[in-house]
Amino acid sequence: MPPPSTPIYCLKCISPPVYLPSNLGHEMIVSMAVAGAIVGAAIGGWLNDRFGRRSTILIADFLFFVGAVIMAAANGPPILIFGRVFVGLGVGMASMTSPLYISEASPAKIRGALVSTNGFLITGGQFLSYLINLAFTKAPGTWRWMLGVAGLPALIQFVLMLLLPESPRWLYRKGREEEAKTILRKIYSENEVEEEIHALKESIEAEIEATGSSGKISYVELLKTKTVRRGLIAGVGLQVFQQFVGINTVMYYSPTIVQLAGIASNRTALLLSLITSGLNALGSIVSIYFIDRTGRKKLLIISLCGVILSLGLLSGIFHDTSTHSPSVVPTATSQFKNFTCPDYSSAVNANGWSCMKCLKASSPSCGFCAASTNKLLPGECLISNDTVKDMCRGQDRLWYTRGCPSKTGWLALVGLALYIIFFSPGMGTVPWIVNSEIYPLRYRGICGGIAATANWISNLIVAQSFLTLTTAIGTSWTFLMFGVISVVALFFVLICVPETKGLPIEEVEKMLELRALHFKFWERSSQTVDKNQNP
Repeated sequence: MPPPSTPIYCLKCISPPVYLPSNLGHEMIVSMAVAGAIVGAAIGGWLNDRFGRRSTILIADFLFFVGAVIMAAANGPPILIFGRVFVGLGVGMASMTSPLYISEASPAKIRGALVSTNGFLITGGQFLSYLINLAFTKAPGTWRWMLGVAGLPALIQFVLMLLLPESPRWLYRKGREEEAKTILRKIYSENEVEEEIHALKESIEAEIEATGSSGKISYVELLKTKTVRRGLIAGVGLQVFQQFVGINTVMYYSPTIVQLAGIASNRTALLLSLITSGLNALGSIVSIYFIDRTGRKKLLIISLCGVILSLGLLSGIFHDTSTHSPSVVPTATSQFKNFTCPDYSSAVNANGWSCMKCLKASSPSCGFCAASTNKLLPGECLISNDTVKDMCRGQDRLWYTRGCPSKTGWLALVGLALYIIFFSPGMGTVPWIVNSEIYPLRYRGICGGIAATANWISNLIVAQSFLTLTTAIGTSWTFLMFGVISVVALFFVLICVPETKGLPIEEVEKMLELRALHFKFWERSSQTVDKNQNP
């Protein structure tokens, strides 16, 4: 899931104001925290193995808090961006460590639900961030409050983590067996705890027998070890596909997508985006209920099927919006004569111009002033600046710079809602759950870091390219491209991802050792392992 995102519009509140006239500038600001998260996730794997899960979370909380304070105190864009990188470092470390810590400290039968709860708290936090941003829009020092308040949860978690124990599995692997046993006895019943300790002991002994030691890990060793290699294919693949099916285009740019669908008001677009973030949080609750009942693989397959249908619907809606946009009136009204779009004025076939063609003009950028009686009637193509925008709205007309008025644009909201409803319970949470339980104990930290780094790199690519893609190939083709990637992701899940529901973490290693492909996703994993062990 995406990190807390700084609202782009608040950057105009800084002195001097920062305006983002280009898609590239917009994308760069959105992506800075993600760039920090890439580094944080990469370092986090090493920190997890060297210092433990609890210590890594404490470091992540500290970095996030520092970043929030720097952003709130920023006196210009460079300091603000510097603070966003700090926040990103903390988010990257926490994104792979939190699920791992929860997974290693949870009984197998409720492990998925507890890791899903982590996802719910993230998505619920995103929803709250929209509400907080709206609440602070008219407060003195608006943007400082918006950014600074993010440090409070990090501070609270830092204090609470000081009261929690280290992961028992990490302690056991580091030779601190008595500490590990004490913690395990608080988690499991008396008969279960002995089984857990026995499984841990077997795992460590098998690891030493296979590698000769339980010390330093090399990347060559990762690739040569069959169980790790298969786990990495499944884990990294899921993390990459989670991003490339387009989730963060929806989460980062939902107000922009609503505007592309023909909603002119910035405030209305932001309010509608609350629905998106709210549904995302609701989907995480659904995941908590179903993850340990339905299983990881079934949930992924249902999720991707819904995502494919939703992206197909969005692609069709935006195709209709772009091909049936209102035409441009041949002559501007007297008030706007000096502001007619230069590209339109010099066009050989100006009669064929529509709103969509007007918005694609680039030298300078142009906007569409809709008719006052009916926004679907022909309007005027004018130079896009604040003066013209105010003049257009002063006549009780609507001003469009991203999307055009459309009869079917409201259906884009339905498409976005369906996308989130299907994505959130499956592809939103399951990749993190699978990555927290699929790797052997010795490799869990470094492999989790590799998978999280892949996630954030993919996140950055998508965040950095979405607006550029919509400009280059159109919104419809962009969503269609995400749909095709979703189909590929579906086949990947069917072939490469094992079902880990209800399995002790140590038993997952045995399953990966026995078989590479898992077509029968409807079978219980434990049954599959038993069949392979007793043919």
